[in-house]
This record gives sequence, C-alpha cells and structure tokens, in this order.
Amino acid sequence: MSRLHKKGLIINKSGKWSITENGKKYLNTEKKKVVPHFNSTLKKDAAKNLIVMFDIPESRKVERNWFRLHLIKFGYIMIQKSVWVGPSPLPKEFVSYIKEIGLRSCVRNFKLAKPFKFVRNKI
Repeated sequence: MSRLHKKGLIINKSGKWSITENGKKYLNTEKKKVVPHFNSTLKKDAAKNLIVMFDIPESRKVERNWFRLHLIKFGYIMIQKSVWVGPSPLPKEFVSYIKEIGLRSCVRNFKLAKPFKFVRNKI
C-alpha cells in the first residue's frame, strides 16, 4: 500500500483507500493484462459459508498477494493469513484462472454446514 501511495496510484481519505486517476490509468495499461481482475456477483454481506485455505509458495508472492486482494474484493474475512471465510461460490472465471496459472493445487475450499458469524473482539 505504501508503494502504491508513494507512486500516487492510491489515496487515503478519512481512513478509506481509493484509487486515483493515475491509478486507473495504470490499471488500464499492460499491467491489467498481466494481473487480471475479477468481480463477484454476490453481495458483500452474503452469508459467509465457504472456507478457503491456501498455501501459495513464497516464490509466488505476487500471485499470493493478488489472491488475497481478490478474497477481500469478494467479501471474505481473514481468519489467519492463509485461512479465509466468505460467501460461496467463488466466481467461475476466477477459479478457471487460478487453475490456468497453476495455483489450484495450492488452494482448498470447504463448504460450511452453517454460515460463519464474525464477532469482533473489543480490546
């Protein structure tokens, strides 16, 4: 985030990050072809009934970060760095792409019998 902010691609306004015009232009360059972006048709507040666990090697750090960013985008909550819970199903195009780039063997998902209820601890 720091690097993107220093490059002027994102900005923090009132504690919320957003993309700048320069950031939008950057995404519309060749980088977009290298790192595709996917959207989910599920609402962010949809029942969180899928656990996604992954073990993506350090040598594939860029893909691992890309994967985590998409989980956030799809409305997932991090339980641990590599254990997330969120709405199902994952978008078909996203699953197809992770197969295409050879990450599918690093990812496991499990359907929950009951939706996960997140309770934030106040310290």
